[in-house]
Amino acid sequence: MPKQVDHRERRETIARALWRVVEQRGIAHASVREVAQEAGISHGAVQHYFATREEMLVFAMDFASEQTALRVAEGIAELGSPPHPRDVLRVMLAEMLPLHPDARATSRMSTAYVLEALHDATIHTRAREGLAHGRRLVEQLVRQAMADGLIGSDRDPATETNLLLTLTGLTPLIELGVIGPQEALAAVDQHLDRLFTSGPGPHPPADA
Repeated sequence: MPKQVDHRERRETIARALWRVVEQRGIAHASVREVAQEAGISHGAVQHYFATREEMLVFAMDFASEQTALRVAEGIAELGSPPHPRDVLRVMLAEMLPLHPDARATSRMSTAYVLEALHDATIHTRAREGLAHGRRLVEQLVRQAMADGLIGSDRDPATETNLLLTLTGLTPLIELGVIGPQEALAAVDQHLDRLFTSGPGPHPPADA
């Protein structure tokens, strides 16, 4: 058991080093050699845990997704029980935007991963499956909110899901300083307020 724990921890250390390389220098620099240097371990040690660069990228993205899911779970746990679906969606959307250091690191990793997926069939399949899974979770929330009478029954759940996810397109505007985090959150809040047209009264924006 101790060896398995060490193995996982070392893989996570390498993944975090890859995140830093991507965040600071870009995906073009995410080679095994540069990641090893960033992690402070030998090139051979990285290859012991990841036989190829592709394996390293896939694990780093899976780990990034896990960390995002943990932050979402922590945010939802703070909402009370049962949480209002509007607030759950806000937590999910906020954690997908680069609004704080941890989210920024995983967001940049996600962007780099999508770019890699455009030219690598294996990564394309993994990335597509991951995005499709995330989209299904959002649509389930939308459909349940409609069933509970919190979203108008005249709305199309698939379209509303797609519109919610387009809010993650605010990422490059935030990253390049076109808009600030509070402006992004204001857009998220206004869209959610328009979507949840019935049910309990308005929900004031949560702290960023």
